[in-house]
Amino acid sequence: MTVPNHFELLATDGAARTGRLTTPHGVVRTPAFMPVGSAGAMKGLHWRDVREAGSDIVLGNTYHLMLRPGAERIAALGGLQRFTGWNGPMLTDSGGFQVMSLSALRKIDDNGVTFRSHIDGAKVELSPERAVEVQRLLNSDIAMQLDECVRLPAERADIEQAMQLSLRWAERCRRAFETAPAGYMLFGIVQGGDVVPLRQMSARALVDIGFHGYAIGGLAVGEPQAVMLATVEDVAPLLPADRPRYLMGVGTPEDLLESIRRGIDMFDCVLPTRNGRHGLAFTRFGPVNLRNARHADDPRPLDETSAWPSTRDVSRAYLHHLVKAGETLGAMLLSEINIAYYQRLMADIRDAISRGTFVELCERTRAEWAEGDIAPRRD
Repeated sequence: MTVPNHFELLATDGAARTGRLTTPHGVVRTPAFMPVGSAGAMKGLHWRDVREAGSDIVLGNTYHLMLRPGAERIAALGGLQRFTGWNGPMLTDSGGFQVMSLSALRKIDDNGVTFRSHIDGAKVELSPERAVEVQRLLNSDIAMQLDECVRLPAERADIEQAMQLSLRWAERCRRAFETAPAGYMLFGIVQGGDVVPLRQMSARALVDIGFHGYAIGGLAVGEPQAVMLATVEDVAPLLPADRPRYLMGVGTPEDLLESIRRGIDMFDCVLPTRNGRHGLAFTRFGPVNLRNARHADDPRPLDETSAWPSTRDVSRAYLHHLVKAGETLGAMLLSEINIAYYQRLMADIRDAISRGTFVELCERTRAEWAEGDIAPRRD
């Protein structure tokens, strides 16, 4: 089945790609990092700061939004953009991650997932068709198929069962999405855990079904970084070159560099804001833990050459004080500093790919990280 193409590939450098993804609410420059606002808000940040930091697109979560305030209510209020005040593209995760993370509160069968709401215990049914319906009510530019992923490590039989179920749900989501207005997109999600043949089977089947873009899901769920990157390297070449490739739930700056080197275009992760709320700043010289006592008397900013005001103008001593005192301002400043760093990294990567200097950028970036703390790893 053929679907319209909203993605333009502008340049490549090895397997690394830069492009333009056109949505009903604006253009997304790729590679793109999507800050996570699961419940329709960015924790500790105003949308203005998210946009000024360089974000083209943000992520919301179908599961959380359908429970509170409700998809029908958001639709009546004009959709996610009007409801939240974010005037750009939005992608909504279908709720598949909650299938895994809320295992004590759900039951899965071929029809879909039955949840017990973590808010009030109410019974909630989420079928592939309902997942698409909810995302259309939310008016998200990019909807995701409903899928099941398993936490790794897991038995091959369990991984294969979840992968096959996700494929059946993918077909149903694709049919349910056929009446969506022009310009809106649905992405399929490759599953298969850390088993290469299952990943390959999933990818080929999804391409046969036909989606506007393709995500690699079920990673960053407990496996070492090397396993994640090996999986990406196996799967990405099987996905259409003229469609965006999205690695879900990833990751550290090192994860981004390595995944882009393997052909990934889109990412989302809570790390920038979550770490900001816990006193960790991502900088050009690696991560800086502002809880550390050595910053108490340090008048230097995190990076005096940064274009982002809070990174350039606020002293480490003041950030340390805010974090230790539990002041909300500390979490806000560090969250915006981190989002700005991630978006600056993405902008530099896009520019380097366009110039054919991506390898040199990676080498320079790692050399700068080595001047400070070692870049965080997931394994």
